[in-house]
Amino acid sequence: MGPEVRDLLHLQGKVKSVAIMGGTFDPIHYGHLVTAEAARVEYQVDKVLFVPNRQPPHKKDYPVTPAKHRYQMTVLATITNPYFYVSRIEIDRPAPSYTIDTLRSVRKVFGPEVKLYFISGADAILDILTWKDVDEVMEMCYFIAATRPGYPLEELGRRLGHLLEKYSHKVYCVEVPALAISSTDIRQRVAQNRPIKYLLPESVENYIYKYRLYHDEGNWNHHPLK
Repeated sequence: MGPEVRDLLHLQGKVKSVAIMGGTFDPIHYGHLVTAEAARVEYQVDKVLFVPNRQPPHKKDYPVTPAKHRYQMTVLATITNPYFYVSRIEIDRPAPSYTIDTLRSVRKVFGPEVKLYFISGADAILDILTWKDVDEVMEMCYFIAATRPGYPLEELGRRLGHLLEKYSHKVYCVEVPALAISSTDIRQRVAQNRPIKYLLPESVENYIYKYRLYHDEGNWNHHPLK
């Protein structure tokens, strides 16, 4: 068992179900938190693991903030919820991290008896056909697709095609009104000196302003946390 899972070892033997919420979290906001809590309550999940990625395997259309900042913001955002944990499992993995790699590591930690869920936005799950080792991913966990109220779930079925026919019992849905909040909008607001209050936890807001995240990309080269 690799060193990247050391922050999960204290949870061994204490849970029957675990939900993984992976993402860039650049920055984490109330949409992420409400989604995780809604999924936890709806499907009676014991613990939710927030997993900030180190280097997204899919190209982003903006410079991704250094992982240490995104990890710290995720810790600050989740610290008051006793069911939420943040894992460095992908940050400490040297190569680009795929969902299947994280699932395999989490399965090694918790064993075959623990039920695994993967929480994601419905839009992201629509891209599931492009994921690495997709059949093994579908076999290993259940998916919780977070949707906005009124989202056309028929589109999910059309895009997933044969995978949904084969694994329809593995894909659940939960409606989350707060999904209208986006990290992209928050970054743009900061860059434009517009307010971000009440879109994300105050502790994360303060962190963004303290380290001038999203103000000026040049600051990354000079900040000690880089």
